[in-house]
Amino acid sequence: QVQLVESGGGLVLAGGSLRLSCAASGRAFSNDAMAWFRQAPGKKREFVAAIAWSSSTVYANSVKGRFSISRDKAKNTMYVQMYSLKPEDTALYYCAGRRSTVIRRRTDDYDYWGQGTQVTVSS
Repeated sequence: QVQLVESGGGLVLAGGSLRLSCAASGRAFSNDAMAWFRQAPGKKREFVAAIAWSSSTVYANSVKGRFSISRDKAKNTMYVQMYSLKPEDTALYYCAGRRSTVIRRRTDDYDYWGQGTQVTVSS
């Protein structure tokens, strides 16, 4: 079993930056594809970004060019650096992993999840 714990959320002004972290414990997850999702109140959980074991990355169009996903296998930690934040980025951000080396964008394709960290962007 892998346990994921997100951190780094908070309140930021529009145009600001935040870096979220996702620390994993339990079995090694270095070969797993990992992703960030987010869920705003009243909306479905949506894909944000993913990173494969090879460190190849995929982004949602809404964050492309503003967010950067990375992972440190030695620290069992994944990150997302968020720049130029907008009020519409406000959501609960979740990290997730799947027991596969292949990236997917659907929530159903992920096997384990963290509890989430809140990001609020004010205008």
